[in-house]
Amino acid sequence: MIIKKSRAEIDRMAKAGAVVARAHEELMEQLRPGMTTLDLDRIAEKVIVDSGAVPSFKGYRGFPATLCTSPNDQIVHGIPSADVVLEEGDVISIDCGAIVDGFHGDSATTLIVGGEQAASPQVRELVRQTRNALWRGLEQAQHGHRLGDIGAAVEAVAVEHGYGVVREYVGHGIGRALHEDPSVPNYGRAGKGLRMTKGWVIAIEPMFNLGTERTRTLDDEWTVVTEDGALSAHWEHTVAITEDGPWVLTARSDEPARPLAEAVPVY
Repeated sequence: MIIKKSRAEIDRMAKAGAVVARAHEELMEQLRPGMTTLDLDRIAEKVIVDSGAVPSFKGYRGFPATLCTSPNDQIVHGIPSADVVLEEGDVISIDCGAIVDGFHGDSATTLIVGGEQAASPQVRELVRQTRNALWRGLEQAQHGHRLGDIGAAVEAVAVEHGYGVVREYVGHGIGRALHEDPSVPNYGRAGKGLRMTKGWVIAIEPMFNLGTERTRTLDDEWTVVTEDGALSAHWEHTVAITEDGPWVLTARSDEPARPLAEAVPVY
């Protein structure tokens, strides 16, 4: 069942989204070679708690940390660890969620440790185009559009660049629960699927691989990796469908919250 949100509830979700955005901005500023993924987790948890919020992921179905940190061939759900030391040129997906007034915000970034110059052009392009696909999907999150419009827009970017599109893990509705209906695939056909309506709030999260789309889960029963060991990138935002168009509730200060009214960078 899809749970529509009132404007007052969406306003509350925007507060949760703002906390998540601040956490990501702090992580972007502090990330450097030699840090562990547990260091990142502690930074994010401090931002969230100091904001009066609660981490969404910690304790969720037994997950032990505030962040999902997934370097290199890890796609999603990586567990922060003091044993995972980040090196220059590593690619890391950082997924973060926070709860404010009973509502969740959820967003992910993929960063290159040491900055873009530390990675090859192929890796830089993977990160950029996965982010680009996210924004192409966000632009389709409009009243009257179909879920397939989002999936088709995201998938088109992957097809153009020859990336594998992860299919087992997709976007989702979000609200009082971290994961609600509907599922929001990163593939599909334009004009097909459920018709979106104002009051929906969903998380769109493309995951693209340099190699195969196939995945496997490690023995920790959380960490998902590419089957062939190729690098992966993952970007995500929480977006509300309003009468004025998409409202990106987790947008950071360098991103447009209203992509139909503000200039959207081409990544």
